[in-house]
Amino acid sequence: MSRSRTTLSLDSQVLRAARIAAARSGKRDSEIVEEALRSYLGLRVVDNVRATSGLAADAAESLAYAELHASRRE
Repeated sequence: MSRSRTTLSLDSQVLRAARIAAARSGKRDSEIVEEALRSYLGLRVVDNVRATSGLAADAAESLAYAELHASRRE
């Protein structure tokens, strides 16, 4: 997975809490922010499914589109 740099403006209390959480867990600030965003955006679920699925990427994509089209027909 490629990484990109960005600049964020955060409430000072939120930033302080993130830094404390990072220090307590031995992680970098950016790791804490990324984990929070992944959780909020539902990407953690996608990562877990991808890690445990036996489907190849193209088969998973075909299945996803088939389900999408089926739900639209309803």
